[in-house]
Amino acid sequence: MEYFWISLFVMAGVTYLIRAIPFAMCKGKVENKFIKSFLAYVPYAVLGAMTFPAILYSADHLLAGIVGTIVALLLSYQRKSLLTVALAACAAAFVVLAVMAI
Repeated sequence: MEYFWISLFVMAGVTYLIRAIPFAMCKGKVENKFIKSFLAYVPYAVLGAMTFPAILYSADHLLAGIVGTIVALLLSYQRKSLLTVALAACAAAFVVLAVMAI
C-alpha cells in the first residue's frame, strides 16, 4: 500500500512539473514567429502520432485498418462530413474483415 502512495505522489509531481515549468519559464508573450507556428502545430502532431497507430491496429487484421484509413482519407479530401467519413471507414474495414473471414 505504501508503494501505491509513493507512486501516486511521484506521478502527480511529474505531471504537475511538466505543465508548470513552461508557465514559470515563459513570463511574457511569445513573439518569435517560428516558435509560435511550431507551438500551433504541436497539438495536431501529437494527436496524429497517438491516433494513427490505433487506427491501423484497431481491427483484427492490419489490412482492414489500412483500407479504412484510405477510405477516410479519400472522403475527407472530398470534404465529406465527419459522420460520413467515420461510418464509411468503419464499413470499409468491416467489409475487409468479412471478406477475409470467408
